[in-house]
Amino acid sequence: MNPTRARVLVAAGFVAATAGAFFAGRGREADPASGAAPAVVLAVRDMARLDATSFHIEKVIEVSDPQSRLWGLVEAKDAILLVAVGDVVAGVDLAKLRDEDVSVDAATHTLRMRLPPADVTSSTLDERATHVYSRKTDVLASRNEQLEGEARARAEDEMRKAAIDAGILDRAQASAERTLRALLRSFGYEHIVLDWADRG
Repeated sequence: MNPTRARVLVAAGFVAATAGAFFAGRGREADPASGAAPAVVLAVRDMARLDATSFHIEKVIEVSDPQSRLWGLVEAKDAILLVAVGDVVAGVDLAKLRDEDVSVDAATHTLRMRLPPADVTSSTLDERATHVYSRKTDVLASRNEQLEGEARARAEDEMRKAAIDAGILDRAQASAERTLRALLRSFGYEHIVLDWADRG
């Protein structure tokens, strides 16, 4: 299978557009000396969920349905082997940012912000690439029509776990931090300190 790879989804142009829309909507430029932390909170919240990083994952999933036949004398099964291909996206929910998470030192033009932790925002299968590699139903077994659905659900869960193990959350936080620093610099802050809340 191909190795896991990451790609950044948020471009610098999006940051500029977000900051520009914020300032235009309020009809004035931000003043870092004003110490207006709530204004910064509103601007960051406007970005809502920041999807920062995506991993492409491939998994082979085997699911079986053991079945007992002839009063327990014979064990039969219905089994499926699924080749699952999809993407796991991680980001930061900036809507969770609170007023008290931002503080401003007007004298030094320093802004400190405590951010919610990155988390997985989606784990989805590529329907064109995902396929059943094999399906075997023993002679005495009944075909379980729910088996493929179970395999797909398990694939999404395992892809999510694989992405977390591969460090997708760390990469998402690093990407989001770069994006936010670019936005906050446009407010005129010379020093930016970003802290991250612990992951649950």
